[in-house]
Amino acid sequence: MASLSCDILVIGAGSGGLSVASGASQMGADVILLEAGEMGGDCLNAGCVPSKSLIAAAAAAQAQRTSAPFGVTASEPVVDYAAVQAHVADVIATIAPVDSQERFEGLGVRVIRDWGRFVSKSQVEVGGDTITARRIVVATGSTPVVPPIEGLKDVPYLTSDTLWGLRTLPDHLLILGGGPIGMEMAQAHARLGAKVTVVDAGPALNREDPEAAALVLQAVKADGVTIRDNTGVKKITGTEGRIEMEIGDNGETLTGSHILVATGRRAAVERLNLDAAGIETENDAIKVDDRLRTTNRRVYAIGDVAGQGAFTHLAGYHAGVVIRSIVFGLPAKVRTDHIPRATYTDPELAQIGLTEAEARDRYGDKVDIARFDLSHNDRAIAQRRTTGFIKAMVHKGRPVGATIVCAEAGEHANFWALALANKLKMSQISATVSPYPTAGEIGKRVAGAYFSPRLFESRTVKTVVGLVQRWLP
Repeated sequence: MASLSCDILVIGAGSGGLSVASGASQMGADVILLEAGEMGGDCLNAGCVPSKSLIAAAAAAQAQRTSAPFGVTASEPVVDYAAVQAHVADVIATIAPVDSQERFEGLGVRVIRDWGRFVSKSQVEVGGDTITARRIVVATGSTPVVPPIEGLKDVPYLTSDTLWGLRTLPDHLLILGGGPIGMEMAQAHARLGAKVTVVDAGPALNREDPEAAALVLQAVKADGVTIRDNTGVKKITGTEGRIEMEIGDNGETLTGSHILVATGRRAAVERLNLDAAGIETENDAIKVDDRLRTTNRRVYAIGDVAGQGAFTHLAGYHAGVVIRSIVFGLPAKVRTDHIPRATYTDPELAQIGLTEAEARDRYGDKVDIARFDLSHNDRAIAQRRTTGFIKAMVHKGRPVGATIVCAEAGEHANFWALALANKLKMSQISATVSPYPTAGEIGKRVAGAYFSPRLFESRTVKTVVGLVQRWLP
């Protein structure tokens, strides 16, 4: 049994943990990184990367079906699902070296591939060894939630962690959960040729702006997905290839070949022995303050395990905050008002800051809504991708939120995330000059929609312009 010591111990080699480990080590700190699973964590191996790779394959299939309006003969695609999954695996393998143990050891990080558990406020036991660290960062991510539905644990269910081992396209995929993961995988599998039914006890995409969510759900249904939201599940039974789901109150039964459980994720804290370190939890995640410190001031928590959202980009942002605190000793604090989220259906749906309902609840009649529809964007018309809109919630001349639903909404979100992060004014956004014709022009057009009533419907402006025109030589 060895005793090790370091400046910073990072537990978990997902997005956030890797960012802390690489940044701190390259700036001179002595860093140890623990990871029992795959380097790269959930995002690389089971989340963002594989899901978006599958969605890209589904989009390629859909492009064949919908090419007629461009003068290209449409055809029904022939889908080899095993080859699709091989494409997914290839994308993961291409990115994996960036997150590899070898790369991080080359950066000066000591990497230990094993589980760690707290044995005191500053010590973690791993594989019989004890590590004493001046500061510890917990970045263990999250795991899929499996709801306590009768019979579910007795059937061969899939989750977003295990879906990628499937090599045969499901005949009928039942999806439990109508959130972002459920909707993304529902539309993708329908486009790849599967029959898909989504069941959710509440409204589908219930966190999102209702008008934007309605456009997404309409498109998903148009691709052949059946959505049974506001429908409870009583019992699930069956074996591989035949799963039966009893829903509602009248004994109705859905029968599918596979079931995907997509009912959310829970912070991965079970193995950490947090009590030994004096670390408290709250709402099934580690309790942190606005500096991401736990109730043990030596220990920080970042990413999914901190309970502020299960987003890779949020974990990366958290890592930057923590590095400023533990490497440079600066009093860095977390902001949440500028963090984007996106659902990668077609159309995509992105949200930055407050939704319209949240903005009206906070600011009442002192909030303005500026909106521009894709149907008025020339590039969108040329590409026949005119479904959707962008609307900005504006308070005292500054955007406090933006809702985006359209093709590549996640890309448009960058513009508005920049605006909110830097507290830009609508006048500054209006001053932007975008190349024509681009979808990116829409940001400027939203700002134009904000100023148009103030310029074109103002009697004062018209009076001033009349006087100026009269006196100009």
